[in-house]
Amino acid sequence: MEPGGSIDRPPGHIPVITIAGGTGSGKTTIAAAIESVVGADRVTLISHDSYYRDRPDLSAAERANLNFDHPESLETELLVQHLDQLSTGNPVDIPIYDFVEHRRLADTVQAVPREIILVEGVLSLVEESLRSRSALCIYVDTDDDVRFIRRLHRDVHERGRSMESVIDQYLTTVRPMHIQFVRPSRRHADIIVPEGGHNIRAIEMICAQIRAMADHGRSQREDNA
Repeated sequence: MEPGGSIDRPPGHIPVITIAGGTGSGKTTIAAAIESVVGADRVTLISHDSYYRDRPDLSAAERANLNFDHPESLETELLVQHLDQLSTGNPVDIPIYDFVEHRRLADTVQAVPREIILVEGVLSLVEESLRSRSALCIYVDTDDDVRFIRRLHRDVHERGRSMESVIDQYLTTVRPMHIQFVRPSRRHADIIVPEGGHNIRAIEMICAQIRAMADHGRSQREDNA
């Protein structure tokens, strides 16, 4: 697949756009920009983080010490099933993950298929099963110190964690897993975006590409109606 290109798929299938990059790189900012430009009513946004495996067999302390930055911590096979359903026009029930208790909630949230499916997550380009379903793979590349500061702020203020626990996790699992899995996954990207959400020109180019995909898909569906 050429950078900025798309894979062939049967008419009517909804294209999947995958956004990856290290923690705090700006993936969510780019996804929000795509929603804003393309139209939130035309985009189904899914976070890979929603698919962390539930481990009710472990105590709270044991769950807190799990390596959440390894690919095996995510139930990617369920996400792949959901993408296959969405891309053929069927709604799915996405898990809700509690990052304080490290458990899935009993409730789910329904995602309905729209004209574009966006998947964002740190490890989303690591798995071939996700890459093979993506019309466009984007890697957001941001300096390590900037990413760490953003993660520290998020985990302390949004997830109720102590500064010490965030630093310990970063040194123990986040950084080693970034080096082992996340950073090498950039070779699978069609587009690499330096400096994340601050790269306005790159975001404009990506949004134009994705809007063109959505418009093309809409035209195909109208022609086949």
